[in-house]
Amino acid sequence: MSHNNAFDVAVEAAQPAPAGTAADAASDPYEVFQRIGALTRRLHDALQKLGYDKQIEDSLGALPDARSRLTYIAKLTGEAAEKVLNTVDAAQAQQDALVAQADEVAAQLKKDPVGAVARGDVLHFIEHVKSNAEVTSAQLTDIMMAQDFHDLTGQTVRKVVDIATTLEDSLVKLLLETTPPEQRPKVETGFLNGPVTDAENRTDVVSNQAQVDDLLESLGF
Repeated sequence: MSHNNAFDVAVEAAQPAPAGTAADAASDPYEVFQRIGALTRRLHDALQKLGYDKQIEDSLGALPDARSRLTYIAKLTGEAAEKVLNTVDAAQAQQDALVAQADEVAAQLKKDPVGAVARGDVLHFIEHVKSNAEVTSAQLTDIMMAQDFHDLTGQTVRKVVDIATTLEDSLVKLLLETTPPEQRPKVETGFLNGPVTDAENRTDVVSNQAQVDDLLESLGF
């Protein structure tokens, strides 16, 4: 479809419904409902004529899935964070106890080295250090395993980003197609180009958020 035809379709969709005055609409809820319904119908028909209805429909249909995916990410990261914090608290308590015992044994050795060894205080402390080290090693493994959510959440985030990108791309294309003639000079020529395969090496296409922002600003949005 040509840009002029696309603009004509958009203008047709934007025409006000043949209803009463704004004051009448404000005082009559049914009138408001009728006008919103008529406007929605014209917008829907315009999207169909422009060929973007299916693309936008697919993106919007994916939004509930995106919400569930974000909830899933929040659940995984929350569980991982709680597990790590609990494990660190337990490990910290064990290390504090070990330090206290070390101070006690050191004091006994200074006071009575022979007696401390004879009573088995030193041997008991060494055994306690070994046992504590094994527990700490297991706790560190638990902390490492708690990070296994990273791959799952990474894949999920990429899927949600794809959904958002597809929807934004559809809306940007629709905006470009329906740019009024008097505003078209404000838009860089490259913005009106079709898809490109080497966007990173081009400066005249919409390929990132900054360019989308510039495009919207140039059109007064």
